[in-house]
Formats: sequence, structure tokens, C-alpha cells
Amino acid sequence: MPEPRSIARLWPVAPVAMIALLLGLRALLHTPALDALADTPADVKDPRATAARIGSIYIARGGPVIIGFQSPTAEARVTIAGRELRGRGVVKDRLILPRGATAIRVALPGDARLVWSPVGRRGDPEYVVASSLSSDPPAIATFDHPGTAPLDGAIAIGILLTIIATCLYAARRRLAAVPRDMWIAIAAVFVAGVALRWFDLDGAGQTWDEDVNWAAGRNYVSNVLALDFRPTSWSWNYEHPPIMKYLAGIGAQLADGFGPARAISAIVVALGCALLVPIGARLYSLRTGILAAAIATLLPSLVGHGKIVGHEGPTILWWSLGILLALGVHDHLSDDARRARRTLAIRLACVGAVVGIAIASRFVNGLLGPLCALIVVVQAPQRWRMTTLAWGAALMPLAAVVTIYLVWPRLWAHPIDALQVSFRKLDVVHAPEPFLGTITSKPGPYYFLVYLYATLPLTILALAIAWLSRAVRVRDRATLLVLAWLVVPLLAALSPVRQDGVRYIMPAFPAIAMMAAAIVDRIARSPRIFLAAAAAVVLYLGVTDVRTHPYYIDYFGEHTGGAGSVAARKRFETAWWGEGLAPSLAYVDEHAEPNARVSRHCVEPSHLAWFREDLWTNLPSSPADATWIVVYAPARLPCPIPPDAKRVFAVEHDGTTLSAVYRR
Repeated sequence: MPEPRSIARLWPVAPVAMIALLLGLRALLHTPALDALADTPADVKDPRATAARIGSIYIARGGPVIIGFQSPTAEARVTIAGRELRGRGVVKDRLILPRGATAIRVALPGDARLVWSPVGRRGDPEYVVASSLSSDPPAIATFDHPGTAPLDGAIAIGILLTIIATCLYAARRRLAAVPRDMWIAIAAVFVAGVALRWFDLDGAGQTWDEDVNWAAGRNYVSNVLALDFRPTSWSWNYEHPPIMKYLAGIGAQLADGFGPARAISAIVVALGCALLVPIGARLYSLRTGILAAAIATLLPSLVGHGKIVGHEGPTILWWSLGILLALGVHDHLSDDARRARRTLAIRLACVGAVVGIAIASRFVNGLLGPLCALIVVVQAPQRWRMTTLAWGAALMPLAAVVTIYLVWPRLWAHPIDALQVSFRKLDVVHAPEPFLGTITSKPGPYYFLVYLYATLPLTILALAIAWLSRAVRVRDRATLLVLAWLVVPLLAALSPVRQDGVRYIMPAFPAIAMMAAAIVDRIARSPRIFLAAAAAVVLYLGVTDVRTHPYYIDYFGEHTGGAGSVAARKRFETAWWGEGLAPSLAYVDEHAEPNARVSRHCVEPSHLAWFREDLWTNLPSSPADATWIVVYAPARLPCPIPPDAKRVFAVEHDGTTLSAVYRR
């Protein structure tokens, strides 16, 4: 039944009105951070500042806190724990503060913000929220869910859901044509993928860069909700695009920790894997798509990166969505040439917009553009091929560029200059890492291919090789597209950024999952045999995940000898993320005597080595001067342990030691 014309006219306006309503509600109910403090008495008010307030700030975890302010236009002052900070721009200092309420006095102009990096987070500072401040002195101050901004989180979720609902409504006719059994399969894979990643979500501990992504994301979301698009407000972690940080920032409003942001990462990875169901159905068959989605959902690398606040999770989703849309560009075009051209133009622009969103999540995702272009051209019927080439060459890049510009306010004033500054910040030599028995910061162009080989479970690797051997002989359309899906992400090897294992080639894993499922489908033609083979593959991956839990990012396939063999022979990088460090830190916090001398000299990344507050007051100059010594990745970074030190605790994973504690 056709929609009433009035509804068809109104629906594009409805999401704009809803977002405006949500932003208006936030403006009405939001409490600015400094309004949570009390005005100073008139006779002591600072005449040089536009605001002077006093009260308390809540320190959730005692230890080193970096605190200060951002004041773009005028001098500002903050006094905390007897230390005064004064200046203009971003001014901050490192203080050892006890857990609980601490007195604070601020004198900030109207465009300034109080910023900090609490214990456990480093990188660019984050805005202090009202829930961490009180107008009362420390002795009587109370705080309601300090470190959180639940109103902002709810409003941000509402805006996100509005955008998603708008996209789904725009695609309603195409979604209605999806068979019921496919919807059931997508939903089943998605729910299973989310459940797997939400289980023991924090089991691996804090990892490298999560705090940077989380803090910048919180600031970005706060800026958007406040309609603050000043360049100075978008200077946080500016070397990376914003989309991933928007998603992380929504979760960051809801808890003073990484849990909700990690939960969002789990959702987007699970959804990216679930979209392999319709992709596989288009390329091969529905059962191939279901098996491919199940394999991708269970691959250790995709499980691990779905449990952290990083760029990798959204990357999986955008590549799957872009590929799916590209495959369907020419579906059911009207017999009316004019209407068909309009539909084709809209679909090409949508593919370009998804590519833009992908690039706005991570620059290397620009490789999705050529892959989608190839898919669109290869899939084009003969009568539409030239039109597709001409319009695609114009509309897809234009839509991608416009999308990137619109979603990143940092680009609005001077886009070229801003991008150049971001690229310069990224153009740094990476720290040396072990690779094939040597320590290097410049591995060869085969780096990612070797890592892909090493981080695949053996059975999946064997199935992928079997698919590749058949691809040499069978050169149909599906084979070409899946092969391109595998190869294009590996073109990241052409850039100078060859580091950190498989982080930059994550989209290759779903391609390999599709290859493995396709070869099983090819070999096991009988439904009964296929079901048995698929169950065996899924069971194998399930056992692999159980054996690897919770340190999926440090997984290496059986053919490498596992993480222990890899670490001992310096073939690949292990234990650099920070996985497995948290239990050792907790052991020291529980067993160390008050004011003990604890060494963290042998921990890299050192910014993850957080101890209870009294253990920061008597820091040793070296491990030889310490009572307690924490080491991380000893196979990768040997540490000079004093001969009288005894190992009292260790975290072992697949034959290697992730972290250990020594007591003298």
C-alpha cells in the first residue's frame, strides 16, 4: 500500500526536528561543570577573572592526576591542593592526590573549561563534568555518580538512534524485500556476537590507546551536544578522524570507565560480522553467508578487537556495510530510464557516504573506496556499465569527501591545513618491534601478509588456502570480488605505517571468513554433510576462543607454535597492548605494605601501570632500589631483576608470560 503523500513529504523533516528537540532538551536540563561550584564571596572574588568559584572535586582513585584548564582567549587560574595554575591556552600540572574530595578554586573566563586526566587515563585531557564537582567543602561534599554525564549519554544515544532510524526508514522498501529466514540468521549471528564479546568484557584489562580514544570521544560528544564548533574545542587527538571517537564518547558519558564504550565496540563488530550473511547470500548462498558470519564472529582477532575502545571495531562494520551496498547498487532498477538513473545516482552517493564515514573513522579505510568501485562496476549490467562508470566516478568520491567534511568540525574552517597537520602528527617512526627474529621499525612490505598468516586459526587458514587454490582455476564474479576483498586491505603495506600486527588490515578477516565458508560449501554439497562440516568449524573456533580467553589480541595460530614460541623466537610482537597487566597490578595493590617502593621501570606501556595512591609517594630510582617489581612482556623486553627477587605472581598465556610480580 503506498504511503500517504503527506507522510512522504514530512519524513525528511522529522529527524531534523527530533535532533533539534533533543539538543533543546539538553540545553534546558544540562548543568555546566563550573555551575556545580559555589560563587566566592564578593569581597574575595578575583577581579581579573569573569568567574570565581570554589568547592570540591572528587578523585575516584588516588595517585597522579593531571589537572588544569583550557582557556583560549584570556588568562585563567585554578588552585587545587595548594598548587596554583595560571596562564592561557591549555595549562595543566601533575599532582599526587588522595582518593575522595579535594578542595578546588577556579577563576575562569566564560569560554574556558576545567580539564583533567584522572588516575588511569593519559593522553589529551578530558573535560571535567559537573558530577565530579561539588559546591561544598571536602569535609561535607557529596557526589552523584562522579565522572559521568548520564543526561549527555542519553541525549547522544537518542541522536544516534534517530540517525539510524532515518537511514532504515529511507531503505524501508529494500529492507522489506529481505527474506524472513535471512533476517533470522542476521539476528542470531548478531546476538551471539554481542553476547560473546560482552562476556567478561573487561577480562583483558586496560589496553594501549583506549584512554586516548575514550577521553577525546567524551570531549567530542560534549562539543556536539553543546553546539561548540570552535577550532580549539576540536584539538584533542586531532591526528585521528572522529567517527570512532563519537561512538566511544557516547559510552564515555555513561560511566567513569571503559565498559559502556567497549560494549558499543562489541555491538558494531558483531553487526559487521552479521552483515556477512546477506553478503554471502549474494555471492554464493544463504548457508555460505551464515557460516561466513559465524566464522568471522568467532575469529580471535575479531573477538579481541570487539572488546576494546579502538578504531578496529567500526572499521569492520563500515567495510561490511559498504560492500553490501555496493553489491546492491543495481538491484531492481525501474524500467523507466529516468527513474532508474535517479535511483542509481542515489545508491552510488550512499555507497560514497559510507566510504566517507569509514575514512572518518580511520584514514586507511580509504581503501574501501576502490573496492566498492570495483564491486559496483563488476556487478553493473551491460546496459548500465557506462552510466555507472561515469556517475560513480563523480558521485562516490564527492559523497565521501562531503561526508568527511560534514562529520569533522575540525575541517570546517581550513580543511586542507587541518588534514596536513594531522598527517604530520602521524608521520613518526614507530618503536622497534620483533619481526621474524629481528628487531625492526621498518619491516618489509610482506609484513601484513605474514601477520595475517600467523594470526589465523590453523583450520581457517587451511580452508582459505584451499579456496585460493581453487580460485586459480575458477574465475567467476564471486571469486574475483572476494579475492579483491582480501587483497585491497593488504595494500596498507604500500604505506610507511607497517606496525602493530593486524590492526590496519582488519577487513581482511571477514574476507577470509567468506573464503573458508565458500570452500566448505563447495566441498560439502549435501545439506547434511555441510551442516556437519559447518558445526565442526564452529566448534573448533569455539574451543579456540575458550582456550585463548581473555587475551584474544595475543592469539597466534597453532602452526606458529602459539604465543610462547612466537615470543621466545621474536617472530612477532606479543604483549604490547597491555593485555594481562591488570592482574599483576591488582596483586601488588593487595599485598604491598603501606608506602612500599614499587618499580614500574619494566612495564611498557608504562602509562597503564597504576597502583594505589600510597605507592606513588616513595618511588624507587630503579628495580634494584625497589621492594616490589612489576614486569611486562619479559620475553620481548628483558628486565634486570635483582638476584634476591622472587617471583610471586605471573599471568601466563599460551606458553608466554604476559606480566609478573617480583618481591624482594
